[in-house]
Amino acid sequence: MDLLEFLQFAFIFGSLFLVFVFITLVIILRLVSVPYPIIKRHEEEKYFTDPVTGTKEPFAKIEDEPTVDLSVIVPAYDEEKRLPVMLVECLEFLEDRCKKDTSFKYEIIIVSDGSKDKTVEVGLKYSKTYGTQKVRVLNLIENRGKGGAVRLGILSSRGKYLLFADADGATKFADYTKLEASMKELVPDWRNDAVVIGSRAHLEEEAIATRSFFRTILMHGFHLLVWIFAVRKVRDTQCGFKLLTRTAARSIFYIMHVERWAFDVEMLHIAQTYRMPLEEVAVRWTEIDGSKVTPFWSWLQMGRDLILIWLKYTTGAWKIELPKNE
Repeated sequence: MDLLEFLQFAFIFGSLFLVFVFITLVIILRLVSVPYPIIKRHEEEKYFTDPVTGTKEPFAKIEDEPTVDLSVIVPAYDEEKRLPVMLVECLEFLEDRCKKDTSFKYEIIIVSDGSKDKTVEVGLKYSKTYGTQKVRVLNLIENRGKGGAVRLGILSSRGKYLLFADADGATKFADYTKLEASMKELVPDWRNDAVVIGSRAHLEEEAIATRSFFRTILMHGFHLLVWIFAVRKVRDTQCGFKLLTRTAARSIFYIMHVERWAFDVEMLHIAQTYRMPLEEVAVRWTEIDGSKVTPFWSWLQMGRDLILIWLKYTTGAWKIELPKNE
């Protein structure tokens, strides 16, 4: 066998081996995956506490008709120190909106994601002050991850529009008006699918100037993986300030699998696959001390989840289409 024949044989053998590996991977992924997520929710998590009466009341369901204009979902894990600052700013904005527009109604759902500190107590303090029609606390028994906390908050909401916002208050809440204006340009009302994403992309050059070289490399690497494997239209997938119509949220969060840091990417991947209108809006953002994200390990986990998102949707292990009985 001469060199040319050997190279041809090696190419054919290598190609067949790669096909075999791919088919094996598809089979394994289909065997170990469920096409639609099994959403775990303890019985106690279906109720919120009225701190005035001490009674338990059932949360709403995303399938219900909306009874308020805006639901603000705040995922919080051990946020007793940062949460009050965020809530004060958020409530001041929303209360001022109510004074200017007496027909406007809102709710805030603080989702304590298995917190071990006094996050629940802090939330209940505001619930007592403003009433459970405006502030409710969803106390998760076990930690689900940010995506899991957001999902259960979304599924318990009453709003025509649903905004999830980080508990650290890094994004100026007043920038909600920008997202709202963009939403009104995209769709006529909440019955139409649409997602508006708060974005820090315009701050990227300034952020690079203050970051270490290592963190900058990690950031660019993550953005490249997002572009290759999941979402191409959105520059900043990770800003915790996103607005959805009720119908869009219902379509997305029942079929979303990822419950930790990369959940935003899967959410936007599903929205993009459904061809929902997507708009990215620049918001004011300040880095707040106390972040739960550790640059290397969290981004490594997100990178792994990104590849899994691509693999499982590409191979059909995870399904985008809703089941027929939904």
